Amino acid sequence: MRLVALFASAAIFAGFAAAQSPVVKPVRGRPLVARMQPMRSGGGGTPTDPSSLIPTGWTCAGNCGTDGLDGVVPLSPIGSSKYEWVSTASGVNGVGILPSGALGSEIDGSTLSTSVFSATAGTSLNFYFNYVTSDGAGYADYAWAELFNSANTPVALLFTARTVAAGSIVPGSGMPAPLATLTPASVPIIGGGPAWGPLGTSTGTCYNAGCGYTGWVNSNYVIPAAGSYYLKVGVVNWLDNEYDSGLALDGVTIGGVPINPTSVPALSTWAVVLLGGALLLLGMMAAMRRTASHKIG
Repeated sequence: MRLVALFASAAIFAGFAAAQSPVVKPVRGRPLVARMQPMRSGGGGTPTDPSSLIPTGWTCAGNCGTDGLDGVVPLSPIGSSKYEWVSTASGVNGVGILPSGALGSEIDGSTLSTSVFSATAGTSLNFYFNYVTSDGAGYADYAWAELFNSANTPVALLFTARTVAAGSIVPGSGMPAPLATLTPASVPIIGGGPAWGPLGTSTGTCYNAGCGYTGWVNSNYVIPAAGSYYLKVGVVNWLDNEYDSGLALDGVTIGGVPINPTSVPALSTWAVVLLGGALLLLGMMAAMRRTASHKIG
C-alpha cells in the first residue's frame, strides 16, 4: 500500500509541476532559442562590421547590410548596383516589432534607420522594397516601414508585408493599413524556397505554402507637414525563430534627392581637387626650372 501511495503522490506532484510550467509550442524540430549575438553580413554570410555595409549616417539594430544581384532578388528598378537589407537571420530578440502596434508572439528580428532629413510640407518620400521569406503556413513573419520625426515618434506607416499561405501579402494581413501609395497596390507571393544570401542558413529553404518573395514594390508618401524625419524599416520572426525572412530596400529619396549621406567626394569635386593638384605641381616644376636657370646663369 505504501508503494502505491508513493507512486500516486509522485503522479500528483508531476501533474502540479506541469501545470505551473509555461507551455512552449514545439518549434518545427528545434527548441525555441534566444539569439542574442547577431551576425551581420554583406549578403554572403561573412561576419563583419555593419557600419561598413550601410550608408554613412544610417543605423542598424540586428542584422543589416548591403547586397547586389543575389538569387531571387534582382537590382531594383532605379538601376543602382546595390541595395540595403535587413534580415531575421541572426536577428536580436525583441527587435523588428512594428512600432505602431505589436501583434503579439514576435520573437526576433532587425531594423534599419536612415539618417535624419528635413522636409517641407508636400515633399514626396519614395522608396522600393522587396519582402523575402522562407517561412509559411501559420508562421506569419512580417516586415514594415514607418516614418518617424526627429523626436522618435511614429508619424506614418508606409507599408507592411506578411507571410500568408495564399493571397496578397502586401499590405500585411491583420496589420494596420499603410498611408503610403503602394505600386502595385496588392502583391501575392512569388512562391518557392527563395535563394538569397541575407537569409543565412534559410536560403533556398521553404516551410510549407507561403514562402517566396514579392518582387520590388514602390512606396510613395507625401509628407504633410514641414519638419525633420527619418525612415525606419524592420522585419521580425513570428511564433518561432526558424525559417528566416528579410527585406530589401532601395531608392530612398526625399523630394527626389537620395537619403544616402557619404563622405566620399562626388566626381565633380574630385575633378576640382585633381585639377588643383596638377596646377600646383606645374607651378612647383616651373619654379624649380627658374631656380636652376638662375644658378646656371
